[in-house]
Amino acid sequence: MSTLTTWLRDPNPASRMQSRLGQSYLSWLRLRRNPLAMIGLLITAALLFVAIFAPLLAPHEPITQELGRRLLPPGTPGNILGTDDFGRDILSRILYGSRITLYIVLLVILTAPVVGLIIGTVAGYFGGWTDTILMRITDIFLAFPKLILALALVAVLGPGMENAVLAIALTSWPPYARVARAETLTVRNSDYIAAVKLQGAGPIRIIWGHVIPMCLPSVIIRVTLDMAGVILTAAGLGFLGLGVQPPLPEWGLMISAGRKFLFEQWWVATMPGLAIFIVSLGFNLLGDGLRDVLDPKSASK
Repeated sequence: MSTLTTWLRDPNPASRMQSRLGQSYLSWLRLRRNPLAMIGLLITAALLFVAIFAPLLAPHEPITQELGRRLLPPGTPGNILGTDDFGRDILSRILYGSRITLYIVLLVILTAPVVGLIIGTVAGYFGGWTDTILMRITDIFLAFPKLILALALVAVLGPGMENAVLAIALTSWPPYARVARAETLTVRNSDYIAAVKLQGAGPIRIIWGHVIPMCLPSVIIRVTLDMAGVILTAAGLGFLGLGVQPPLPEWGLMISAGRKFLFEQWWVATMPGLAIFIVSLGFNLLGDGLRDVLDPKSASK
């Protein structure tokens, strides 16, 4: 193990792979020194674990109704977190709801940052009228509050999980475009970009192979910090009946169903609300830790 550590920390790496693995190892050491970031990482890992193994962890089926056991309080044998107004186990619905939350988060990650990164790097690299047109389109999207614009898009497309994901993705890409453009403007006139041009590289090769990798750290940080907002937007759409539809166990939808019992049977709405709070907190803590790790100024200290 000490030999591997020495190899990873070698200041004069013998290959590109050794250099990349060494940088990843040093980044992990810096992240590990941040206790709040580790808490966020544990929460995120727990979300992944629960989402994958929900059928094994859940004590009941999430949509099976038992009207004879409706509105049981937390601590009831067989229903640790109680039941809702249809007698469905709240713990099981929260566990299965983590799958829906993770599904929405992953789909947004695979769409919005990619679109924003491409638009931002193209606008920043070419400048001129290309930059003006793309950034004015970005400004139009940024002029509307994200949730309001998502509500409008879902109202046009119709309620449902896929339409909710599409609406969230369409309203989430502009900040990534702004971040990528700012990073591109700082590197497009660098000496190494000029050297690549002298070697005959075209704009596509330069953007894909040299500009985008420089923008990735900032985009990754932004993605992690935005995941809490994505979860809250998805929960808001579900709460209003425009996102995931019953009987699927989506956390926002569960809160909406339990609001009429908030004063007498508080657990129906509180438990999924706590799940949203904990997961959102985990992503924020992890994002703050990654910002400290991936920040070049922090890395040089």
